[in-house]
Amino acid sequence: MPHLPRRRFALKLSSMALAPWLVAPAHAQSVLLSGTLGSSKAILVIDGQMRTVAVGQTVSGVTLRSIGTDEAVVLIGGKPFSVRLGASPVSLGGGGGGGGGGGEIVLPAGPGGHFMANGSINGKSANFMVDTGATVISMGVADAQRLGLRFENGRRGMASTAGGNAPVYEVNLNSVRIGDVEVYNLSAGVVQANMPFILLGNNFLSRFNMRREGDTMRLEKKP
Repeated sequence: MPHLPRRRFALKLSSMALAPWLVAPAHAQSVLLSGTLGSSKAILVIDGQMRTVAVGQTVSGVTLRSIGTDEAVVLIGGKPFSVRLGASPVSLGGGGGGGGGGGEIVLPAGPGGHFMANGSINGKSANFMVDTGATVISMGVADAQRLGLRFENGRRGMASTAGGNAPVYEVNLNSVRIGDVEVYNLSAGVVQANMPFILLGNNFLSRFNMRREGDTMRLEKKP
């Protein structure tokens, strides 16, 4: 978005509610806590498949360690992760020591066929939806404020959204991370409109080779 004041970029918004997906690299699993059955079983969505898992049981590489009131602790690759109903996004660290040097992201399709991802921006948690129709990473004011972005000082332009034209500010993101894959120095647009999630636009996606396999999308980082 080098000439934001003189250009428009398209944003496509969805009314789909956010789900607390956990996204990891290819050797790990994506896990969603859908519900609990007392203190002994949890309903987990593992790689897009709904499974009822008992405490201590391992399904598709995911072990249910414990269940709380509205959360569960699972073991993936021997590491514990907490998944909560309606909680803030959680980013799974994959192999490679969590240093951000991974090369592949695996995303299962969520409700409505959209590909969702949990990750971070500048080290703070972020909830993404893959959107090949968005020129750049795009977010609403509420997310920008939560992330501590001083968007008011950014270059101002106009964006075309589903609700019509809206003011947009260009900001720079130091890093965007999903699982153990991290991309640095990306532009983003902060739109003065309600947005239920952050759109993962083409300035991020273009760094990867994208391949869809049924209900799974693989993003392989380009050399």
